[in-house]
Amino acid sequence: MRRLLTRHTSGTQGGPGVSGRARVDRRTKNLTKRLQPGEIAVIDHMDLDKVSADALVACRPAAVLNAAPSISGRYPNIGPATLLAAGIPLVDAIGEELLDLIQEGDRLRVHDAAIHRDDQVLAKGFAQDEDTIAAAMDEARAGLAVQLESFVANTMDYLQRERSLLLDGVGVPEIATPLDGRPVLIVVRGYHYKEDLAALRPYIRENRPVLIGVDGGADAILEAGYTPDLVVGDMDSVTDRALTCGAEIVVHAYRDGRAPGLERVRALDIEPVVFSATGTSEDVAMLLADDRGASVIVAVGTHNTLVEFLDKGRSGMASTWLTRLRVGGKLVDAKGVSRLYRQRISNGQLGVLVLAGLLAVAVALYATPGGQVLYQLLGARLDDLWAFVSSLVTDAPPEAWRPPWPSDPVTLAAIG
Repeated sequence: MRRLLTRHTSGTQGGPGVSGRARVDRRTKNLTKRLQPGEIAVIDHMDLDKVSADALVACRPAAVLNAAPSISGRYPNIGPATLLAAGIPLVDAIGEELLDLIQEGDRLRVHDAAIHRDDQVLAKGFAQDEDTIAAAMDEARAGLAVQLESFVANTMDYLQRERSLLLDGVGVPEIATPLDGRPVLIVVRGYHYKEDLAALRPYIRENRPVLIGVDGGADAILEAGYTPDLVVGDMDSVTDRALTCGAEIVVHAYRDGRAPGLERVRALDIEPVVFSATGTSEDVAMLLADDRGASVIVAVGTHNTLVEFLDKGRSGMASTWLTRLRVGGKLVDAKGVSRLYRQRISNGQLGVLVLAGLLAVAVALYATPGGQVLYQLLGARLDDLWAFVSSLVTDAPPEAWRPPWPSDPVTLAAIG
C-alpha cells in the first residue's frame, strides 16, 4: 500500500501536482486551529471521522496527507468521502514515519501520491478516489458486526462502572446556573451544528433556553451571536474567549482524578466546578442538565444514528448511548425541533398586522370620490371639535357644537 523513499530524487517545487506549506500534527483537532487555506495538512488519523473531515474542509487545504489509513475497514467511516466531495486530494496510509520526515512550514509538492520536498521524494502513499473509497466502505460494512459486538461490550462495562451516576445521579456537582424547570440547549461542535443553530434561532429567541457549550461548542454559540451560560468539557478545544465570556465553567475530570483542563481554567483566574465521570464531555453536559431539573434538553451537533456513534471510532461512545437512554424523556434532537417548531406571533406583531390592514382600507377608501368627501367632512368636524375644546379652556362662548359626523340627507347621499 505504501513505501517510504527518503533518498530518491525527482521533480521540483514548480512541477505538477499541488503545492503548499506543511502543517503537521498528530491530533487533527489541534491542526485545524492553525491550518490556513492553500496549506497541506499532515495528520495521523486512522478512520477519519466526518466531524474532523468537516473541520479540515472548513480550512480549505490544498491536500491532506494521512500517515494512517483513513479507512481501516473496522466500520464505514464518512470522513474520507467528505474530503473528496469538497475537492480536497487525500493521500492515504503513508506511514507514521511521515510526521518525522516533515517539519512544520516545509514547502511540499504532492503529485501521483508522492510527496516532494525540493528535489527529494519523501514518501509515497495511496491516492484515494471515489472508487477506492466505495470499495473500502463495502469491505468495512462487512465487518460491522464485529464493531457492534465491541460496542455492546463497552456499553456493559460502562454501565457497571457508572451505574450509580446513571441511575441515581450520584456525583453530579452543584452549579450556580439555575436549570430547574428551564429549557436547555446543548451545543456540540459535531454533525451539522451550524445549520441546526441557524434553524433554531426562532426557538432560542422565544424560549430563551440555558445555553450550554461542550468544549468547542461554546465557540459555536458565540459565533452564532449568543453567549453561553455554561461551558462544559475537558477544555482541549475551546478558546480563551469562550472561557472568559462570563459563563460558568464545568471541567470534566476522569475517575482516576485527572482533569486536563483544570490548570488552564485556573490560569485565567476562574475557579471552575469539577465533574468527575467516565465517558465524554457530551455525556457530562446531558447528565448535568437532567439532574439539575431541566424541563427539556435540545441537542445540537450530538450523535444520533448508529453510523454517527461508530464514526468516532472510540469505545467511549457507548457511554453516550447509555446517557441518551438516561435522559431520553427530556432529550430532543435539534433537527426535530426545527421541523416541528413553528414561531408564535406576538401581540406586537399582531398589532402591526392590524394597523397595516386598517391603513390599506383607508388608502383604498380615499381612492373613491365618496371617500374623499367623507375625509373632508371628518376633517371639518375635527376642526369644530378642536374649536369647542379650545373655547372651554379660554372661557370663550362656544358656537353651537355639532357632532363630528354628517347627518343631513344631501351629504349622506354624496358619501353613499
